[in-house]
Amino acid sequence: MAYSTTTVAMLLVLAAAVAAAASTTTTGSAAHVNTSCVTGSVGATVSIGYGGARASAGAGLSLGSGVYRATCPRAEEIVRAGVERAVAADPRMAASLLRLHFHDCFVNVSSCSFLFPQGCDGSVLLDDKPPFVGEKTAVPNANSIRGFEVIDAIKAELERECPETVSCADLLAIAARDSVVVSGGPSWEVEAGRKDSHTASLQGANTNLPAPTSGVATLVQKFTNVGLSAKDMVALSGAHTIGKARCTSFGARLSGAGAVGAASKDLTFLQSLQQLCSVSAGSALAHLDLATPATFDNQYYINLLSGDGLLPSDQALASSPAGAVPGTDDDDDVASLVAAYAFDAPVFFQDFAESMLRMGRLAPGSGGDGEVRVNCRVVNIFS
Repeated sequence: MAYSTTTVAMLLVLAAAVAAAASTTTTGSAAHVNTSCVTGSVGATVSIGYGGARASAGAGLSLGSGVYRATCPRAEEIVRAGVERAVAADPRMAASLLRLHFHDCFVNVSSCSFLFPQGCDGSVLLDDKPPFVGEKTAVPNANSIRGFEVIDAIKAELERECPETVSCADLLAIAARDSVVVSGGPSWEVEAGRKDSHTASLQGANTNLPAPTSGVATLVQKFTNVGLSAKDMVALSGAHTIGKARCTSFGARLSGAGAVGAASKDLTFLQSLQQLCSVSAGSALAHLDLATPATFDNQYYINLLSGDGLLPSDQALASSPAGAVPGTDDDDDVASLVAAYAFDAPVFFQDFAESMLRMGRLAPGSGGDGEVRVNCRVVNIFS
């Protein structure tokens, strides 16, 4: 889509006007603009979007199966092949691509819905382009999320096959599924039809994404905030059966915090972490699942029962007392779910796939306000 110089100038002026409006009071019955929506929690300015005050995400777009069957029949084949190549070259990439989808979907800022994207809309892929500030520099994302070059390569191939057809948000959802499958995990039919946002939210990424030090109550609340359950939280945490984490993300575990009992196996596990991290200044990477690090299975939950969860937020799941977590009920008791998944891999696979579908439905962009980006890193006006 081509825009004239005059149109671009008008859009940038509109963006500046909306930003200025955030610090003023409207007349009549209107309230103050929520200034927390335009400043990040670490003090950085949050962009209101390349295209000004366009609302780029609503719940008005329906997702479905087989969306690209007629318009881009080879879409899923192209994504699958790209994921397989990437994981063959770097097995860790499977976890990285899965994580990209999660970090995209969880930025769901309902209080700022007029200015900011919500849910699975490809916002995590947008590069900073001054004065625009995206989500890549948010605390949970900086020096953490990766795989952008893989997405770029797959998107370029999709554009050659069927230009301006497959959204970056859908690409992330399909790539996440294929990353699980190529690692030995379950498959599911990805629902597609998302549009890509024109905007991103640094504050949303800083606020909404769970931290590796979170306790169970906080984790449940983070998931509840976006409409997911405690059961979804426990099932989706199973994604940590693949991938790695830096020493800086599990410092609390190095002192034995969160360990279950004092079993010799757990002490050996903690000592191995202490040795790894003592010489790396926190930059070393440890497998989230030491037993089967590249295989998507239920070993993650078995590890938790043994006290061998890497992240404090992981190990906390196994030590949550029944009935003590707000927002849970008998069916969603966190510790009981951990035990159930540890002893029954098919149940975990089924629940994980269903929870991935529910997460993928989080506030998809509305058809009239989003777009299909040609380049996942920038909106089309700058492509």
